[in-house]
Amino acid sequence: MNSFIDVQKLLKSFGVFVYLGDRDSDILLMEEEVKELYKNNLISTDEFQKALLILRTEKKS
Repeated sequence: MNSFIDVQKLLKSFGVFVYLGDRDSDILLMEEEVKELYKNNLISTDEFQKALLILRTEKKS
């Protein structure tokens, strides 16, 4: 996982589609969804960390 699109694909694989029309809101909601997936042991620690790093980097852009 190397890009924002990869995070979207990860979420999509669990049936999670995020589009609120506002990029910052999308990123915040995606962060919450990734945290929920991790909390429910659906993704690995490595996937969780990479996804959050990518999302937080996108937030700064």
